[in-house]
Amino acid sequence: MYSNSKDFISSWTIPEYICDEILDYFKNNPNLHHRGVVLPPNSGPPSVDNNYKISTDINISPQNNDRPFGEYRNELQKCLDIYVETYPHVNKIHRFNVTEVYNIQHYKKGEGFVAEHCERDGTFDLSLKRCLVFMTYLNDVEDGGTKFIYQDRIVKAQKGKTLIWPADWTHTHVGQISHTQEKTIITGWFSYLW
Repeated sequence: MYSNSKDFISSWTIPEYICDEILDYFKNNPNLHHRGVVLPPNSGPPSVDNNYKISTDINISPQNNDRPFGEYRNELQKCLDIYVETYPHVNKIHRFNVTEVYNIQHYKKGEGFVAEHCERDGTFDLSLKRCLVFMTYLNDVEDGGTKFIYQDRIVKAQKGKTLIWPADWTHTHVGQISHTQEKTIITGWFSYLW
């Protein structure tokens, strides 16, 4: 499934079994869990800050092609190929790929990314290289999702729904916090290769 509303936020649905396997990986590897970190405004090192984000994360290396991450990246590439067909200029600027560690992020009831933010904010070198953001919801959350501020759009958390959007301030967004369900996503960036 593909949807495109010409706001540069596009979505597809990847197979649910991949979502299930990523969720199993998260549940079966508590030794890899850590509190989610953010980069504070006005620079500074990454840190846990509950005023911005409350989550439990696992970092995934971009070189990890073991199951289920190799299959996830293959599905993600299919989504990216369609995105580039829709917005071909993004592919004419400079080459990009997943080069940063990306994250499985688990939010318990009442947790989430509560601060409005974008993914390229100039606070550190890696953020400057980010071109596009990707995110896949790993479970359905009736009262959860993501709100894109300037697009005045809320995307509902549906298992397998995969979004790609620009990393810049034009796509400032915030998590929709569920007080009734837990939510898990996998998310990261396509970064310029320079």
